[in-house]
Amino acid sequence: QVQLVESGGGLVQAGGSLRLSCVASGRTFSSYAMGWFRQAPGKEREFVAGLTGTGGRTAYAESVRGRFTISRDNAKNTMYLQMNSLKPEDTAVYYCARDLQRRFTVATTTSAYDAWGQGTQVTVSS
Repeated sequence: QVQLVESGGGLVQAGGSLRLSCVASGRTFSSYAMGWFRQAPGKEREFVAGLTGTGGRTAYAESVRGRFTISRDNAKNTMYLQMNSLKPEDTAVYYCARDLQRRFTVATTTSAYDAWGQGTQVTVSS
């Protein structure tokens, strides 16, 4: 069973940057799409960004487009989320997730993803 471990969260001032990492166990990391989601207190978990197995196709939520960049290094079994120009409304727990059913497309719903990390807290102060 795959394990996903996020890191890189923390406290940052508005306008600052953070880079999240997600390391996956297993030998077939490049065979499936991956995604980042976030959940703020009292809100539903929402899609942030996703990418295909090779990383050649990406998708972003409108709220983060142009500020966040998703990428992956399949040789290291690692996915990244570079977050720039952070805003207080970006404050949430960020989760990485695996979509075992898709390799060449990106799904944006939580139900499409079958494995989740434990989450990493991102707090943006104003």
